[in-house]
Amino acid sequence: MRLRFAAALVGVLVLGAASAKPARAGQAAPAQQGLRQPDVIYVPTRQTVVDAMLKVASVKAGDVLYDLGCGDGRIPVTAAQLGARAVCIDIDPRRIAEANENVKKNNVGDRVRVLNQDLFTTDISEATVVSLYLLPSLNLKLRPTLWRTLKPGTRIVSHDFDMGDWKPEQTLNVDGATVYYWTITPDLAKKAAAEVK
Repeated sequence: MRLRFAAALVGVLVLGAASAKPARAGQAAPAQQGLRQPDVIYVPTRQTVVDAMLKVASVKAGDVLYDLGCGDGRIPVTAAQLGARAVCIDIDPRRIAEANENVKKNNVGDRVRVLNQDLFTTDISEATVVSLYLLPSLNLKLRPTLWRTLKPGTRIVSHDFDMGDWKPEQTLNVDGATVYYWTITPDLAKKAAAEVK
């Protein structure tokens, strides 16, 4: 009986995965099956800090910004208003719904994709800018992936939390918050490989 139930469940999951269609800009992608709980509680970034993050990262038309843990999508929406393309990544379906609403309200659906995915398993290799508002432990866990995956010249900007001994190129104090800024350099892929060993 248990085996029959398990086989039926696998069939349903395979059929569901096969029928899933990729999301168009401004639409949520289907939620990944079995997503875990969020790693952090949602605390919105104030718009003054968003503006400072995008300014220090020199976000402009032609950029592709990935916001890892996007919340309500305010960073990608603002990046899109600057002419960039942007991708919202969040594991929490409630945040995805809010991000979709924000994208729609600001009429930037042609430049912003919203994905209900795990930021640790999403392919971010096309990013020219990555924005973060996570926790120090999560930044450190993500750091080897950033070093290994992102092209040299990609800019990374973080609200309030650094990346351990990877010293930022700039640190700003904005409206009671700290903004950290780094650039991916060619040597970091080798450092990432050494950290994994």
